[in-house]
Amino acid sequence: MAGSALKVAGRRLSQHTGSGAPVLLRQMFEPKSCTYTYLLGDRESREAVLIDPVLETAQRDAQLVKELGLRLLYAVNTHCHADHITGSGLLRSLLPGCQSVISRLSGAQADWHIEDGDSIQFGRFALETRASPGHTPGCVTFVLNDHSMAFTGDALLIRGCGRTDFQQGCAKTLYHSVHEKIFTLPGNCLIYPAHDYHGLTVSTVEEERTLNPRLTLSCEEFVKVMNKLNLPKPQQIDFAVPANMRCGIQTPPS
Repeated sequence: MAGSALKVAGRRLSQHTGSGAPVLLRQMFEPKSCTYTYLLGDRESREAVLIDPVLETAQRDAQLVKELGLRLLYAVNTHCHADHITGSGLLRSLLPGCQSVISRLSGAQADWHIEDGDSIQFGRFALETRASPGHTPGCVTFVLNDHSMAFTGDALLIRGCGRTDFQQGCAKTLYHSVHEKIFTLPGNCLIYPAHDYHGLTVSTVEEERTLNPRLTLSCEEFVKVMNKLNLPKPQQIDFAVPANMRCGIQTPPS
């Protein structure tokens, strides 16, 4: 994975108003795979979820959960990743009571296999599951219940999108997923992707609808562009995918 990225280690990002205290949000970064991990919590019940944890930073994430006085209910993956091993399995060991979550269509092991339309509840908040296949068949986007933010995994990146040339990817499917499941959200809905390689941290639906150089194309042109990317194979794919199919590594390294 190439490109520089801005390191964001557990800093406060924003507060979103609603009934009672706003949702707690932290964005964290893993530099080797340029992966963002997101911690969301209910400030009243102290219940929390973690989206797209990475094995190498799972202990950091667990420490942050403890420092903030949260109870992690779920370690959730947007899809079966090819560029890193998920931290979900290790977090189940580090934080007893935490359950791993992934789409049933991913084919990967997890405590809870979610499907399109399922809701992941934490305190007064919930993440709506929107199937967004194309990068992989099991990709999902998680939308906060007030539609103020969406966690798009590799389906939609900032001014880009996930590749479609492996793991049963399909460019046409991805195009329709983004346009039908993500671009139909309110324009001011914040977009939080699973990766960024240029130091960007957040976008909006309206920005990506109008400025994304790939997804503003017609479907036909988009497919042509995606088919000509000729990207190198992800460095960790040969061991990351098999491990992620088993919910990652289950015990801390000795």
